[in-house]
Amino acid sequence: MDGVVLGGTASGVGKTVATLAVARALADAGHDVQPAKAGPDFIDPSHHEPVVGTPSRSLDPWLSGTDGMRRTYHQGDGDVCVVEGMMGLYDGSVASTARVASELDLPVVLVVDASAGMQSVAATALGFQAYAAEASVDVDVAGVLAQRAHGGRHADGIRDALPDSLTYFGRVPPRDDLDVPDRHLGLHMGSEAAIDDDAVDAAAAHVNAERIADVARTPPRPPAHDPAPDTGQTVAVADDAAFCFAYPATRERLRERADVVTFSPVAGDDLPACDGVYLPGGYPELHTDALADAPALDTLGARAADGLPVLGECGGLMALAESLTTTDGDTAEMAGVLPADVRMQDRYQALDHVELRATGDTLTAGSGATLRGHEFHYSAATVASDARFAFAVERGDGIDGDHDGLTEYRTLGTYAHVHPESTAFDAFLDAL
Repeated sequence: MDGVVLGGTASGVGKTVATLAVARALADAGHDVQPAKAGPDFIDPSHHEPVVGTPSRSLDPWLSGTDGMRRTYHQGDGDVCVVEGMMGLYDGSVASTARVASELDLPVVLVVDASAGMQSVAATALGFQAYAAEASVDVDVAGVLAQRAHGGRHADGIRDALPDSLTYFGRVPPRDDLDVPDRHLGLHMGSEAAIDDDAVDAAAAHVNAERIADVARTPPRPPAHDPAPDTGQTVAVADDAAFCFAYPATRERLRERADVVTFSPVAGDDLPACDGVYLPGGYPELHTDALADAPALDTLGARAADGLPVLGECGGLMALAESLTTTDGDTAEMAGVLPADVRMQDRYQALDHVELRATGDTLTAGSGATLRGHEFHYSAATVASDARFAFAVERGDGIDGDHDGLTEYRTLGTYAHVHPESTAFDAFLDAL
């Protein structure tokens, strides 16, 4: 599968909208498109699937290593992969869009805000192309997609200003119906605020899809994983607006080795019969009343006390706590498995790639093993004085600055999200 990366000059330049326009243009030209996202983000990929019809892959060398990232890429399905970058092209201390493009050997289409420039768009793109040598990263900036660019003289001026080394791949017109509202943690999810389909069509009409398809190329293939045995067990996975942050690769790994049943605590589902539970991250703070009334959390509390293996990540950790308090000061009881009270804050409490070291054998790692992941949350947890932690934080913030992985019975709750290539989910399945 050939691929191309849409890298931005900065955060907020409109990479998500540009990605949707390129994906639609390629699909209209007869290509089978696989969307993807550089970095650990869950929200931007949620906007890809409604437009493309295929779950978006997450590509992050910190979370999964180079081989793991390449495996995740090649697990996709299509003839062209469109990878949305994160932040600015070169931004990121341990993972960047430039590094993702380099390790996948994919060309970069630079998304430039052209709302107030023509020749300056070319100058900006030339600077990003030349900076690859200064950054000591092998990045092929192939050309420009002009964001918020009018047609006529504006588009012609941008195109004519580009040197031969940079291709003009088209433009995304300035339209109010191409804006996506945001909130804490980023944009609204695609299921909540999908971009109007007609607006995506209008943007796609100005993208040169075949020119993009012509520069796309196929990344190297990594060694294949040895197939892991089927556990013969059943894993219950929470799946609703409160628990919506799960990588497609995670769901696939769970299904490879176990029977997966999904349930919605927000909709009032009880916990189904299972041998283990996975609570992904999400927005439990927006659904505290529904969760407090949910039979699933009561059942989960009882079964966890009986030794059922339960893994919660970020929002899952919050739901496993004693209580959750919103920024309005409303407090709701949660599952009561982990000895912590969680309170939402007005600004984010952590945003980083993280590295954790297991201080003993735990649900997702053996003693001394390290896991890499990421954290991004607006909540803070006040834990009991006798709380037990599974991990020491080597990089990041964790729960209290030094530790992550609050544990009780056979339940583990972390602020860190991890990728299945980290082996954490295999360890979880082996523990069932």
